[in-house]
Amino acid sequence: MLPGGREVKPVGALAHRLRGPLVPVLVTGPSMAPTLRHGDAVLVRTGGRPVRPGDVVVAVFRSRPDLLVVKRAVRRQDGGWWIRGDNDLVTDDSRAYGVADVHGRVVLRYWPQPGRVTRRI
Repeated sequence: MLPGGREVKPVGALAHRLRGPLVPVLVTGPSMAPTLRHGDAVLVRTGGRPVRPGDVVVAVFRSRPDLLVVKRAVRRQDGGWWIRGDNDLVTDDSRAYGVADVHGRVVLRYWPQPGRVTRRI
């Protein structure tokens, strides 16, 4: 629960149903540090411009359809995306699980430190 009584569901609890043009998501785990940290609340855009390499995205690995993750899009591959975390010490990304299907693009962090989530190549 965030200040003001707003509720944000963790990434894994979304059951792969991101509804609406902007969806609040709670980041769990260290894989996107230092860009995003455990406990950061972000807004995910489910439409809009196409995903480009360097975007931070919410995706599902084809080999792990039960796992919704926040990672960085690296390149198109086999009709999906190769994705990686920003923290090279954590390998729970495409290096372990292969290609993922992207469900939305992270556009900003709104709690605890509001700010844009920038694209990086």
